[in-house]
Amino acid sequence: MATATQLQVEEVPQQLNSLQQAISSKVCARVGLLGNPSDGFYGKTISFSLANFYAEVKLTPAAAGVSFQPHPQHDSCEFDSLGALVHRLDTQGYYGGIRLLMALCKRFHAHCSKAGLTLPAKGFSLSYDTNIPRQAGLSGSSAIICAGLNCLLQYFQVPESVLPVQQQPSLILSAEAELGITAGLQDRVIQVYGGVVCMDFDQQHMEACGCGIYESLDPALLPRLWLVWCDNPSDSGRVHSTVKQRWLAGDAAVREGMARVAQCAEKGRAVLLQRDTAALAQLMDSNFDLRRQMFGDAALGEANLAMIATARSVGAAAKFTGSGGAIVAYCPEGQQQEQRLQEACAAAGYQCVLAEVAPARHQAVPERN
Repeated sequence: MATATQLQVEEVPQQLNSLQQAISSKVCARVGLLGNPSDGFYGKTISFSLANFYAEVKLTPAAAGVSFQPHPQHDSCEFDSLGALVHRLDTQGYYGGIRLLMALCKRFHAHCSKAGLTLPAKGFSLSYDTNIPRQAGLSGSSAIICAGLNCLLQYFQVPESVLPVQQQPSLILSAEAELGITAGLQDRVIQVYGGVVCMDFDQQHMEACGCGIYESLDPALLPRLWLVWCDNPSDSGRVHSTVKQRWLAGDAAVREGMARVAQCAEKGRAVLLQRDTAALAQLMDSNFDLRRQMFGDAALGEANLAMIATARSVGAAAKFTGSGGAIVAYCPEGQQQEQRLQEACAAAGYQCVLAEVAPARHQAVPERN
């Protein structure tokens, strides 16, 4: 006759077998190709999903309760030495990904409740992994949140009417706002839709609909682009502060500068459709130069400026992928110029890889009022 303990051990697998299988979602990093980062500037931008790097979240069903599994590297609380602790904080900061998933769960629950959807009392555990370089302006934090949201939507079988695709970026952004992270919709839009997306954050449309006007482009329109980053980039979350305050105060120079940056994206859509690679290179350079005029060298950081200078030293067009930490470069002269770019980056100690565009997850079709 089996003991009570033996019965309990035998019954647990049967109970677990009745649960759903684990759910996982991968969301790629992103590159801002043209335009501004839309952080409250009502601008325009073209971004693409970067398949080279991604974050993955796994949701494991549980009989009851909600738990979060710390990442062994990014959420570690144990270190070999004080020096190892300091190195970890200097290179990756104080915060891992668990707080992102917690904030997501709070905002996800609040959204469903407001929409009148009562979520079933199903337990689960969330864990994550990521290979997106930290603080490199590649949107690693929102990738984790977006992947987590995909898991929650599937696990709880949330109808699209409760959370339409075009509203998902706003929910992701609200989770980051919960943590005091200042950001805009661009990163979340491209990570929800994937592929290549033109975004118009028209103020009237934003205020009326809570989202921008989005349009998917064929990834085949993009030429060969290169991603360059350094191991110790500046914090990409700090460079907007002064410019945003000036923009809100009605500073004419900043307002005009942001409008001209938005025009880079608007013109960029046309030149991509025309496959005018020479014009694309000019727009990328102009985009960066306008940004540099507004923010100033001190805000952009010496390391970030050095990466741009390295790319331009071989004649490549270059701009930040986001707010700093990595750049996207284009070599309009072809393979020999690409080789010189790789050699220059290697000599400077930078990582340099061919950018791979991830396929679209959803097709964005422009919707105007």
